[in-house]
Amino acid sequence: MKYSDKAEFDKANSFGLGNPNDAFAQYFDGNSYLNPLTEFGKAPLFLANVTFDPGTRNHWHVHHADKGGGQILICTAGEV
Repeated sequence: MKYSDKAEFDKANSFGLGNPNDAFAQYFDGNSYLNPLTEFGKAPLFLANVTFDPGTRNHWHVHHADKGGGQILICTAGEV
């Protein structure tokens, strides 16, 4: 769903904005924000919410699953 109002988007973004995703900035044109939902290394699966500023583009990349990793993407708000 496309949101034209930030307040409406923030209501739909149920996992929260998080902090600037500076560690992975090389993978984006624009700003992204990372909100960890589990503590890295403490759970069998790391979960995080990533939020993007309008117009941000992702440089697609591989998340290797050779050790049970990989990546699952679930769009919860905004537009793909």
